[in-house]
Amino acid sequence: MIPLEHIDTAQVPGGDELRLMRRGGDFMIQLDRNELMNSRMSGSEEALAEMALDRLGPQAASAHMLIGGYGMGFTLRAALGRLGPQGRATVAELVPKIVEWAKGPMSALTDGCLNDPRTALRMGDVADAIREGRGRYDAILLDVDNGPDGLVRDENDRIYTREGLAAAKAALRPGGVLAIWSAAPDGRFAKRLRDAGFIVDEQTVRARSNGKGPRHTIWFAQTR
Repeated sequence: MIPLEHIDTAQVPGGDELRLMRRGGDFMIQLDRNELMNSRMSGSEEALAEMALDRLGPQAASAHMLIGGYGMGFTLRAALGRLGPQGRATVAELVPKIVEWAKGPMSALTDGCLNDPRTALRMGDVADAIREGRGRYDAILLDVDNGPDGLVRDENDRIYTREGLAAAKAALRPGGVLAIWSAAPDGRFAKRLRDAGFIVDEQTVRARSNGKGPRHTIWFAQTR
């Protein structure tokens, strides 16, 4: 069996450590005993972008998307594959080493997406980008935890509160979409989205691009 190799460690500001692991040509990012990302399982992260753009209709090609965070870049690459020359993708990434890994050991996965002229990299908390972005975005795509709670760091809880959802709604243009990735369903959070005034569509997607692997949940919450 190919051994599991520890490549590097990153400190999450206000949180725990992330570990970049590699087994052969496969990469994993771990938090404690939780595997947050695996390079073999990109399907649901790609669906986060593709299904959000589907909901934007004709304006999808020229959309301005806020993506938090970068992860392994699957969501960003999927978005760029659908955006036209006038489209934009702002990526909010809290952990500097995630970007270092993207440009270093995982550069083959990055496939140049961080150098795409339509991409803007913003180092910092996606919650701040949301709060400062009133009416700026057509879509906000969130994959910063394993669900609607602050797994990676406690401060992320504020994203999923009533106040956090209100800020996200204010940052979206009319008809805009807030898409949130989760490892599992959460009925209480779906209700919270509806109570915040969103039209909510909860979808179950497979982890792998071939339609196999674990089932993940994505909430698509659209403004009226």
